[in-house]
Amino acid sequence: MADTEKLDLQPRKKGLTRRQKRGLSRGIQYVVFVAAVIAFAVAADWGRLKNQFAQADIAERMFPDVITLALKNTVLYTITGFAVGLALGMVIALMRLSSVGPYRWLAGIYIEIFRGLPALLIFIFIGVAVPLAFPGTEIIGGTYGKVALALGLVAAAYMAETIRAGIQAVPKGQMEAARSLGFSPARAMISIIIPQAFRIILPPLTNELVLLFKDSSLVLFLGVTLGSANCPSTAATWPARPPTPRPSWWPACATC
Repeated sequence: MADTEKLDLQPRKKGLTRRQKRGLSRGIQYVVFVAAVIAFAVAADWGRLKNQFAQADIAERMFPDVITLALKNTVLYTITGFAVGLALGMVIALMRLSSVGPYRWLAGIYIEIFRGLPALLIFIFIGVAVPLAFPGTEIIGGTYGKVALALGLVAAAYMAETIRAGIQAVPKGQMEAARSLGFSPARAMISIIIPQAFRIILPPLTNELVLLFKDSSLVLFLGVTLGSANCPSTAATWPARPPTPRPSWWPACATC
C-alpha cells in the first residue's frame, strides 16, 4: 500500500506523447508545403506563361490537327517502335541465354550501352549522324521508319532483359519435358518456353508500351531534321539556334 502511494505521488514526466509528436510533425510539413506552393504561385510570371503555352485562340485553331494528325502519328510511332523493340529484344534475350560466349558478350554490350544512353541521344544519332555517315541512304518508311528505329533500339535493351527474366522464370522441367517428347532445343524454346514466358512478362511489357508512348514526344527535337528533304545539309547546321517553346509546338511531338 505504501509503495502504491509513493508511485501515485511521483510527478509525471512532462512532454508530448508519441502521437502528439507525430501530429505536430505532420502539421509542420503541411505548413511548409502550403508555404512553398504560395511562394511559387506568387513568384511565377503567369502572364508570360499564358502567352507562351495557353493561348486559347491558337489552341482552338490547332485542335483538329491534334486529333486527326498528332494522335494518329503518336499511336503509329508507339506501335512501330514497340514492334521493332520487341523483335530485336527477343533476339538479344536469346543471345544473352546462348551457350556461345561471343553472342552473350555482344548482347551484354548492347544492353549496357543502350540502357545507359539517353533516348534523346539515340534520336539525334538516327536523325543527324546516320544521314551524315551514309549520304543518299534513306531508312525504309521515311520519318516513321526513323522514329520506329530510334524508339525500338532503346526499347529493345529494356525488353531484352525483361524477356530473359521471363524465360528464366519458366521451370526447367518444362524444357526437360519437351526434350523427352522429342522436341529440338529451338522448337522447345519457341513452342513451349517462350509462350509461357510471355504470360509472365506481360505486365512489364505493358509498362514499356506506356514509356514508348511518352518517349515519342522526343521526335519534337528532331522535327526539322526528320522532315527535311536534305538531311545532311540540315544536320551540318543543326542546331542553328536553341529551340524556343511556342504554342504551335503543342502537337509537334507527334506531327514531325
